[in-house]
Amino acid sequence: MTAVTPELLRRYDVPGPRYTSYPTADRFIEAFGPGDYELALQQRKLNSAAKALPMSLYVHVPFCASLCYYCACNKIITKHHERAHTYLQYLEKEVALQVAHCGEGQAVSQLHIGGGTPTFLSDSELSQLMTMLRAKFSFEAVGEYSIEIDPRTVTRERLLHLARLGFNRLSFGVQDFDPDVQKAVHREQPAEQVFELVQAARDIGFQSINVDLIYGLPRQTAESFDRTLEQVAALRPDRIALYAYAHLPERFKPQRRIVTEELPQAGDKLSMLSRSIDAFMQAGYVYVGMDHFALPDDALAIAKRQGRLHRNFQGYSTQPDCDLIALGVSAIGRVGVTYSQNAKTLEEYYDFLDQGQLPVVRGLALSRDDLVRRAVIMALMCQGEVLFEPMSQAWLLNFESYFANELELLEPQAEQGLVEIRSDGVRVTSKGWFFVRGVAMVFDRHLQAGKTRARFSRII
Repeated sequence: MTAVTPELLRRYDVPGPRYTSYPTADRFIEAFGPGDYELALQQRKLNSAAKALPMSLYVHVPFCASLCYYCACNKIITKHHERAHTYLQYLEKEVALQVAHCGEGQAVSQLHIGGGTPTFLSDSELSQLMTMLRAKFSFEAVGEYSIEIDPRTVTRERLLHLARLGFNRLSFGVQDFDPDVQKAVHREQPAEQVFELVQAARDIGFQSINVDLIYGLPRQTAESFDRTLEQVAALRPDRIALYAYAHLPERFKPQRRIVTEELPQAGDKLSMLSRSIDAFMQAGYVYVGMDHFALPDDALAIAKRQGRLHRNFQGYSTQPDCDLIALGVSAIGRVGVTYSQNAKTLEEYYDFLDQGQLPVVRGLALSRDDLVRRAVIMALMCQGEVLFEPMSQAWLLNFESYFANELELLEPQAEQGLVEIRSDGVRVTSKGWFFVRGVAMVFDRHLQAGKTRARFSRII
């Protein structure tokens, strides 16, 4: 922290992508529709090499019983539980359409149920969902099958039911244990409740337990967040996801209920991040990168050590660069060299499916330049370095010539001690990890050309 000056903070207190994909979702175009996505699925079906690789599944459940003010996810706040029943019927239609184009029985090694609040679904509805997926896809015996948990919606019995359905990883939404912060964001949940549920999950035998935290929320201070860090260290989850709060009230209406004056400043946020990294590393966690920590024997930490770390729409992952089939309203998928996103409203999503069409409303077919830059950005985000020779050989180019302008743009960051530009590559320094998104942004052709950063969260 002593090396991070106020000048650096001011310079990098700017909006920028999180790079769960490249190009980022703001580059998706409406000219990419159901037909383009169907073609990508069909090409996968005909590609024996692609078919040999297991795929990932993501299912979006948009419903929540109550509103969290910080939330930027696509969600529907409702007390009408019968809406979930209708949604599952349409999910089944979408699954059938997907499988009609890519083939039944595709191997799956990773499943993530997100939201919204996936545990808004009842036990019987969760059973219905898993039966539906298993009927059309072949789940591998050894895989990562995870679901997001709102602690306020589950009991030990519900966790046991999830285990019986085949889930082996849980992600608990905690955000902050401080009661005053919880009240400010309209998500009150006693720490004792979370501790009891995590212990129950361990007793049941879940392979990995993740806890989500957010720094930069209203009424947070470095000192109050220290107390949350102590509690999380005592809770000792296998993984920790630590996200910076992105305050974008012009885009996300619920955030308008947050009192802007109660938000911590950029310097305070950086202090929280720095102290979090120190606290978790002292507690024995491996700093996987940007927003993820894991215990040394967790698969994520092992992947980091072995250079097998990847990044996808859910963040850091151990899964290889595989196709992702996305199901549900607003879900984003990746098949081959394409990205696609489903309709963002239930009405439009249902309408597509009623017409027998996949509900894709926008997407992107990646160019060769996009693919090269994605490889560079993901190397920086995941391994903290990009090596010239391997990248040149992989893409049949001369890295230093191809990225001559970008290497020049990196010179100020090298002078500031954020990166080292060596004869064999570029390496992010320990100080640079605070600003790794800013490092990656240099290689983002779309961002550099358009300078359209207002839609992104700030990188600090």
